[in-house]
Amino acid sequence: MSEPTTTLVFLHYFGGSAREWDDLTGAIGDDHPCLALNLRGHGGRGDGDGYERGIDALVYEVAADIEEARLTDYVIVGHSMGGKVALALAAQQPSGLRGLLLLAPSPPTPEPISDKDRAESLATWGDREASDLCLQRITNLPVTAEAAARFTEDNLRTTEAVWQWWYRTGSREDISGRMMDVAVPVWIMTGSEDSVISPQVQQSETAAPLANSRLVRIPGAGHLLNDEVPRTVEAALRQFIAVLKIDLKETVAAQ
Repeated sequence: MSEPTTTLVFLHYFGGSAREWDDLTGAIGDDHPCLALNLRGHGGRGDGDGYERGIDALVYEVAADIEEARLTDYVIVGHSMGGKVALALAAQQPSGLRGLLLLAPSPPTPEPISDKDRAESLATWGDREASDLCLQRITNLPVTAEAAARFTEDNLRTTEAVWQWWYRTGSREDISGRMMDVAVPVWIMTGSEDSVISPQVQQSETAAPLANSRLVRIPGAGHLLNDEVPRTVEAALRQFIAVLKIDLKETVAAQ
C-alpha cells in the first residue's frame, strides 16, 4: 500500500496574496501537491468584511477550503499573519494535519506594534509610496524586482476593510490560551534582523508555549523570508516534510 501524498497548504502574510508562494510551489510542486490560498480581503477574495469572529473567521474559511479540496494528509506553511491563522487552526486538532512550518509568524499574543506605528499604518492604506517604504523597512536582504513589484501590487489591492480590521483588532488578538492544544510539530523560521517580530519575541511568545516546536534563526534576514532567502525556505520545507514522514513511520510502527 503506497504512502499518502502530503499536500502543502500555504497561507500568506497580511497585505499579500497566494502569489507570494509562486516561486516555492514551482520548485516543490513536482514532489508535493500545493494549495496556496488567498485569505479574506486579499488577492481579490471578497471585500474583507465579516470579521466579527476575528482570526476565527479566517480559520473557518481555511478549514472549509481544506475540506473542499478533500485533503487527508497535509502540512500548513504560514507566513506572518498566515502563521497566526495556522496556529489557531492547529489548536482545533483537525484530522490530517501533520505539522506547521511558520515563517516569521504573528505570535499567538498581540503583535508588538506601537500605537504610533498602528496609527501611521492605518493611514497608509492604498498609498503606493508608503508600500515601497514598508518593503524597505521590513526586509534586510535584497529581493528580486519581481518580488518587489508583487509586494506593492498585492499591498494596494488589499481591501480597506481588512486593512482596518488587522491594525485595529486582528493583530491584537490573543490566542495564546489555545497553544496547549497544538499537538503537531511546529517549526518556526525567523530572520535575525526581523524589525517586525524579533527572534526574541518568536522564542518567548510563539515557540515556548508549544509542546513540540523548533526555532530556526536565519542570519541576516528580515521579515520577508520567502523573498529574501527563498532557497533556504525551500530546503527547510523539504527537511520538515522528511522529518514528519520519519516521525509518522515511527508512530505507526509503535502502534
